[in-house]
Amino acid sequence: MSQEKIRNMDEFAALCGISRPTISKYFNDPNSVRPSTRDRIEAALKEYDYRPNIYAMNQNRRLTKNIGIVVPYLADPFFAEIARVIERRCIDAGFTPTLFSSHGEPGQETAILDTLRSLRPAGVLLAPLGRASDRKHIEEFCRDVPTILFDSNIEGVGAAFVGSDNFSFVSQTVEYLSRTGSAPCFFEMRDPANPNANKRRHAYLEMMRRLNLEPHLIKIDGTGWGFEEIGRTGALKVLKQDLLPTDTVLCSNDRLAIGVLSACHELGIRVGREEGCTIRIASHDDHPYSRFTCPSLTTAAHDYEAVSDHAVETLFRLIEAGGRLETREETLFAARLIMRASA
Repeated sequence: MSQEKIRNMDEFAALCGISRPTISKYFNDPNSVRPSTRDRIEAALKEYDYRPNIYAMNQNRRLTKNIGIVVPYLADPFFAEIARVIERRCIDAGFTPTLFSSHGEPGQETAILDTLRSLRPAGVLLAPLGRASDRKHIEEFCRDVPTILFDSNIEGVGAAFVGSDNFSFVSQTVEYLSRTGSAPCFFEMRDPANPNANKRRHAYLEMMRRLNLEPHLIKIDGTGWGFEEIGRTGALKVLKQDLLPTDTVLCSNDRLAIGVLSACHELGIRVGREEGCTIRIASHDDHPYSRFTCPSLTTAAHDYEAVSDHAVETLFRLIEAGGRLETREETLFAARLIMRASA
């Protein structure tokens, strides 16, 4: 391997004796150059250990291979998992994904979109904060950059939205819990960070109405994305003051439920359906850790693969169509009830 340091693609082209446009064409698509030329380029890459600056290279192309992926909070296991699947799909299709987290902050979300605009991506997969987002800024971005929204919808924004059907989540958990024991109360944050929480509350109220059951909303204080601690603190208060109207608790999401399980353990309250248990707990999302809680958490699961695949496929279709679809599309995928020991 040569020790010579190569600073840019022009120097690499000169060293391997191949024109700069041919080198660029190779990095665009290795199969687009003659096999003999491809062999020379790849031999030179090994000899000089050269790796092009993808970002700089993309600025000189009308259509880059960059794909931006933006999520609200990467530390959330749900977003980590769905981003992992989306990223893999993009890589397999020959694109270069770049992952961003807005950390639950509207200003950071706006700054990320500005950064992506400067990188001239082929397209963007955006899970917006929702109500906290700067709608006007996102609308302007979506007009300029092919963008698919996922997980959290902003009505009328972006070429398409791909997500999970929140009514499907809640209808299954409410029906199952009501059929196998006492009807559930709904445990949620008073001011939820994720807009899907509001849709789940409405779905709970609707299902309780359909089943002719009395609904009970348990609203706990807390802001931000630290859902486990918010759930634990809120549950300790509710349990110590004996405020639960039923022995069945349906949490808005799994991370809140993990906090409730922690509070129950701290207070010596047994959770589940076995003899000696005094409370059932269920939830929504099927976070990657939910099957490892103690007891394991009954939940309604996202179809991670279907949501990820459809979001990526829709973005590729949008890119191929020149950044415009005939009409804005919305696709929702149903949940799947997973019965575990907690309920």
